[in-house]
Amino acid sequence: MTGEIFRDAWGIPHLRADRARELARAQGRVTALDRAWQLEVERHRAQGTSASFLGAEALPWDRFIRRTRLDDTARRCFAELETRDAETAAWVRSYVDGVNEGLAEGARRTPEFARTGLAPGRWEPWTPLGVWLGIHILFAGFPAKLWREQVVRHLGADAVGLFATDGPGTSGSNGWLVSGERTVTGRAVIAGDPHRFIEEPGVYQQIHLSCPEFDVIGLAVPGIPGIAHFGHTGTVAWAITNAMADYQDLYRERLRRTGAGVEALDPDGVWRRAARHTEVVEVAGEEPVEVEVIETARGPVIIGGPEGLPDGLQMGVQTGLQEGFAIESPSDAPPPPLAIALRYPPRVTADLGFSALLPLLRARSVADVDRAVDLWAEPVNVVQAADTEGGLLHRVAGKVPMRSEANGVRLVPAWEPGHEWRGWHETPRGGLVDGVAAMANQRGVAAPLGVEFAPPHRADRITALLAEKPRWSAADMPAIHMDTRLASAEPLLDLLRSLDSLTPEADRIRRTLLSWDRRMDADSEAAAVYATVRGAVVRRLAAHPAFAALSAPPAYPEVLLPWLALLPRIGFALEHLLRAEELYGIDRAEAVRAAVEEVAALPSGARPGTWGDTHRLAPWRALPDPAYSGPRLSGDHDCVLCTSAVPGLTDLSARGPAARYVWDLADREASLWVVPLGASGIPGSPHHRDQLPLWLRGDLAPVVTDFTEFEKESDA
Repeated sequence: MTGEIFRDAWGIPHLRADRARELARAQGRVTALDRAWQLEVERHRAQGTSASFLGAEALPWDRFIRRTRLDDTARRCFAELETRDAETAAWVRSYVDGVNEGLAEGARRTPEFARTGLAPGRWEPWTPLGVWLGIHILFAGFPAKLWREQVVRHLGADAVGLFATDGPGTSGSNGWLVSGERTVTGRAVIAGDPHRFIEEPGVYQQIHLSCPEFDVIGLAVPGIPGIAHFGHTGTVAWAITNAMADYQDLYRERLRRTGAGVEALDPDGVWRRAARHTEVVEVAGEEPVEVEVIETARGPVIIGGPEGLPDGLQMGVQTGLQEGFAIESPSDAPPPPLAIALRYPPRVTADLGFSALLPLLRARSVADVDRAVDLWAEPVNVVQAADTEGGLLHRVAGKVPMRSEANGVRLVPAWEPGHEWRGWHETPRGGLVDGVAAMANQRGVAAPLGVEFAPPHRADRITALLAEKPRWSAADMPAIHMDTRLASAEPLLDLLRSLDSLTPEADRIRRTLLSWDRRMDADSEAAAVYATVRGAVVRRLAAHPAFAALSAPPAYPEVLLPWLALLPRIGFALEHLLRAEELYGIDRAEAVRAAVEEVAALPSGARPGTWGDTHRLAPWRALPDPAYSGPRLSGDHDCVLCTSAVPGLTDLSARGPAARYVWDLADREASLWVVPLGASGIPGSPHHRDQLPLWLRGDLAPVVTDFTEFEKESDA
């Protein structure tokens, strides 16, 4: 039997084959049929060729990808995989064969190809590894080190903690494991929702993979074979959240040009040859752009070069260097040119962790999952698993280098000893408390491996909700997914409570907010008032002279600027800034007073009636649609229902639950799932957005695995 493609009522593909490799081919083919545009966008983004059809707006990304040597890293990782794990390499090749078989037909179905003139290309065996890297290269948030550099330079080292929170460029998730002693069936339930940028088509693909070796349902990443993050084999289920680990480093490099190329100064004081070449990036409608690619012994140079850093950065980074580290230069000499290199694990090890993927599909127990994720590399995750025999797992998986503490906080000098990588950390393990474990990117089991973590509000709220009754069922879990209580509102409300002598309308706002239930519901008028006041407070703090030096982001590459923008930093760290013992002489109570009076003075038509009037879904598209108006949303960035706007900047939400799942270990067919839009990436398909109403309401679709209930679409 070759691969067979079936569909359920939601258009979700259910695939069946005689062998794992045939099944991988079918998975590749059906993904190309359903998601051809998404696959080709991600392939081009991983190669640094997306500007060739998306235009100049995609050029900063392509330049960054070329300089990080991402495509070359994918090739190296696949070559190593072929040497070390021939079975997995052959399985990946089969997936790629399926993609190539289906791309032309998928492209004919998808209007974006005609709009851009893009012809479907050819996937190479390493392309899935490149797509994985491209999706996750910024996942660990290494640009936060550039932000800390700026904060230390302008405000001092003590200021770093004020802004430490789940920043605008990182990803998060909720996940909770409820053991059998706390469920109505006596067997465990795992539930949660990964928080990513909401994309159209979606970043997760509901799928069912069945062959004599295994039968697995779960959420796949389009372009990647198997089911990496969220799966249920019938006897064991697993799920992940971002561990918030720090595993990427930035090095200051001293470079110089020679007649033979470029050299970098190493820690032993010797100038050594750096790899150097140039690449040409094609840009639709414009002249091609040449990119110089340099790599030192630390890693690829992503900012600057032998002539130094971009305008305005050289002196700033040099100042940070003099503050933090010794420098060998006469005081009257000009500072030596500096560049910045990125060191990331797959570039060092040629291992992306793909050897974990087949063992996960074959897993029958928690012990099997545990052994599989021992092979995991990147991104670093917290993993939870449970099996039908009562086994439970709560651990970190992935590669985190051992190195100096300074590496995790700021840029470090490449030419000084003490900043090299010295092997890999053992990944920590955790347990359950009162039969449950909640993971929401907080400082928990992964604490030894990270620097900044998400505030504890989501994890604390999930734990508190699970404590409200002794036994839970799979059907109960969506109520937790949809909880909208905003604990981080308290500091602003505390300051509001202290105010007196307000104008009558401002006092009415004050009374409204102090009696508010703290829920960010779409139809809540009080939540809208709170968000409007919060935005005004954020803007006032950002405009204060104390933060003036941070108001204009430095001339770093555009791709990295979201981590360096002051307004989002203040918006997401507002809780810390309002609670700090002292904030550079800023009177926080007066800032809140001024914000409330500002909102009170607004004409009635200028204020949103409810939170959902302005808090709307704004998914990312490779081809933006200016006419799109997203649906109303509940939730906020510190709610369990984490739909992240940027306080003070916009109420639109580009991030949120990229899927929801409930894995029941008593009965897999009692499991539930949903994605924000639908199974199909083809506009106009009945399954392009048919799950959106469920997602908005908090409903989930039932998981069905019986092939007799499906309609056969074709052989694959």
